[in-house]
Amino acid sequence: MAMVKSPKKQVNLFYSLDCEELAHKVALLSPHIILQNIKWRSFADGFPNLYINNAEELRGQHVAFLASFCSPAHVFEQLSVIYALPRLFVASFTLVLPFFPTGSFERMEEEGDVATAFTLARMLSNIPISRGGPTSLVIYDIHALQERFYFGDEVLPLFETGIPLLRNRLSQLPDADNVVIAFPDDGAWKRFHKLFDNFSVVVCTKVREGDKKIVRLKEGHVSGHHVVIVDDLVQSGGTLIECQKVLASNGAAKVSAYVTHAVFPNQSWERFTHKNESLENAFSYFWITDSCPVTVKAIANKAPFEVLSLAGSIADALQI
Repeated sequence: MAMVKSPKKQVNLFYSLDCEELAHKVALLSPHIILQNIKWRSFADGFPNLYINNAEELRGQHVAFLASFCSPAHVFEQLSVIYALPRLFVASFTLVLPFFPTGSFERMEEEGDVATAFTLARMLSNIPISRGGPTSLVIYDIHALQERFYFGDEVLPLFETGIPLLRNRLSQLPDADNVVIAFPDDGAWKRFHKLFDNFSVVVCTKVREGDKKIVRLKEGHVSGHHVVIVDDLVQSGGTLIECQKVLASNGAAKVSAYVTHAVFPNQSWERFTHKNESLENAFSYFWITDSCPVTVKAIANKAPFEVLSLAGSIADALQI
């Protein structure tokens, strides 16, 4: 017997200031998402002075918050709102945190290291339970899947991925049949290779030569192909650049890149723009999502960057 689909719920979506554009995109894609707003103010000493509009009208309603923790300076004010919303007698609460920023700091290599991924997971695990139960926490392409075990039973982590957006974009390329997927290291291969079953793949690796780590092609053939490097995030971009050089030297016809989270501290995205003569337009395309909204604003209309929006996927996740 087929399962009967339940009617879609109306969701009141609040958002951080950085996520305003993304929130509006999400709302445009679904008549069941109603945008709400918060007064983001500060006292004279710099601490937040916050006000949730229409608080009493939220009783018995489904509520969500779209957060961006890309800037540490804005985390506390958002946590204050995130902790307050479930207490307003809401029917359910969903936190959408597209980028889990401390995900790459998930382990200790020596005594004294602080695994801040665990710290942030504990902070989110203490979100108050709403009338509907634990908070649903939506995260995209977290750095390591085992980080789901860092969260307590008070939240329900839902790990989504931006890879379907990339696959759809690749299918639109004129040379779609000539695309090969490259992973910059074994970690990226383990994380994503099952999502590219119908693609040929190659894997790069870092080997130590003296005091330096050198990128090498570990396995696969790239000659004559359009090779797309796939990873979860980019910081300075050094690994991607070295990987591109190796792929080009092995005969790749074109090299492009995809990351879900374009962190790019200190405007390191400038290394990849087609105005940067040192790279000589080394990347045909550089696809990112809008999980880091500050970066999206910075790279707008700058080749080779192209933004694949998470808005549709977020709208769908809010109906789960």
